[in-house]
Amino acid sequence: QVQLVESGGGLVQAGGSLRLSCAASMPSFPPFILYDMAWFRQTPAKDREFVAGIRPSANTDYADSVKGRFTISRDNAQKTMWLQMSSLKHEDTAVYYCAAKIKSTGIRDPKDFKFWGQGAQVTVSS
Repeated sequence: QVQLVESGGGLVQAGGSLRLSCAASMPSFPPFILYDMAWFRQTPAKDREFVAGIRPSANTDYADSVKGRFTISRDNAQKTMWLQMSSLKHEDTAVYYCAAKIKSTGIRDPKDFKFWGQGAQVTVSS
């Protein structure tokens, strides 16, 4: 059973920074290194949307809205993924979810992801 736990959310002023963490616990096989990992976010007014993703190869992908401001990274030995968020805007306010999948499909569609964390609230005051 794969479990994902986010941490690091909170309240920040516009222009500030936050770092989200996603700690994974899972059976020894398949190992964490084989999983595609991603961050999604959701507000009451919007469907869950892609934010950033990182492959086992460490190739990354970002939504246009966060490119240049957010950085996704992972440490396979620690089974942890991070999202460093800078130059935050009010419109970044959302619940942020980390997600994991093993199958080799696209990284932007939440329907492709099997495992999800409980979510972390990020609130950016304007």
